Amino acid sequence: MRNFANGKIEVFFGPPALGAPDDLEQAIIKFINQANHSLDIAVQEIDSKEIAIAVLDASYRGISVRVFVEQDYLLTEKYPKIKSTDPTVIAKTREELEWGLEKEKASLKNNREILAAFLRCGIDVKADYNDRGLFHQKFIIRDYRKKRRSRKTRRYAVLTGSTNFTHTGTHNNYNNIIIFYDKEICKAYDIEFDELREGYFGKQNLFHNEPGKYFNIEGIPIRILFAPDNNPEYEVVKALLKSKLEVYFAIFTFSESSGIDDAMLSLRDADKVVTGVMDPAQAGQFWSPRPWLHDKGIELYTATGTKPDGSKIKFKLHHKMMVIDNEIVIAGSMNYTATATELNDENIFIIGSPYEDLSEDKGGPVNVTECKQIANYFKGEILRIMDNSNIYDPGND
Repeated sequence: MRNFANGKIEVFFGPPALGAPDDLEQAIIKFINQANHSLDIAVQEIDSKEIAIAVLDASYRGISVRVFVEQDYLLTEKYPKIKSTDPTVIAKTREELEWGLEKEKASLKNNREILAAFLRCGIDVKADYNDRGLFHQKFIIRDYRKKRRSRKTRRYAVLTGSTNFTHTGTHNNYNNIIIFYDKEICKAYDIEFDELREGYFGKQNLFHNEPGKYFNIEGIPIRILFAPDNNPEYEVVKALLKSKLEVYFAIFTFSESSGIDDAMLSLRDADKVVTGVMDPAQAGQFWSPRPWLHDKGIELYTATGTKPDGSKIKFKLHHKMMVIDNEIVIAGSMNYTATATELNDENIFIIGSPYEDLSEDKGGPVNVTECKQIANYFKGEILRIMDNSNIYDPGND
């Protein structure tokens, strides 16, 4: 873990199994264990029993806990078409589905057991209603809840990033976590959480229908945006087109339907350095822009699951992060796809600026040196992953 802005921003990269410095599961558990009043958790998936135990223990300690998750990990299979006309066979099949007696998918078993444990212990759990898109958030708001008035024992904080609360997400996949210790940033995420509690998912334009807000932590400008209401892809493209020197990125899913690839091609046409590392499975899909990015001279890498000792593990490169000119970091939960920006529930944060004289409503004043430090830390992790990757060669596809 590295901290910036006098300890008010913490950054974690994992997993140690792939040579990264931080145990992301323990970072999440520690964050939960430090709650004194409330935890509002919005995450796509929870299958880590260790994280679930920390949530349950917090509830047992009297912490008010509310949870939102993606419903797809909780639903049972739909009724199959039963060819038999035998009433006994039909009844048995329906009983197996309705009471979970069918052979349960191993990938869903923990999710369902954790949901049941949360409900048994009185934790307020809800699932999304977004049938067209994915509930793809990954954040926790700690000790902000408006109704909690005692301030002496509060430590306002938001944990977010690319990491799902799963065993593979924290132990096998390249991922990141960032923690902001800032009341106003907590408020921005709290507005999003209120929207979820009202039952509004996807594009509703209720609370977050204004442009993403700017914040400042110890001279570091931070902008928080939520998809789809704030159209974060547009802001990513704007940031890219302002690049003067270089762009480094590490991304899980990158689709030709995104405008981000077009912005990268424009930068390359202007002789800017653009280079990045991608997940091997996602980058090999027919909709990936990898071939034409490569054809324009953009150097691309394909991550490998090689441990420091040379052995392999099953993994994903699950980052969604970009560094522009060693001055700006863009990260969060959003992949570079049209679905992510138009349909999914997502969040991104834009950190830093090259301009010292930004107005207060744009996140100023700016400590450019501190912005460079945090950008270089993110870039360093991208470079480290590249060192553990294969350069893309279309001849080997």
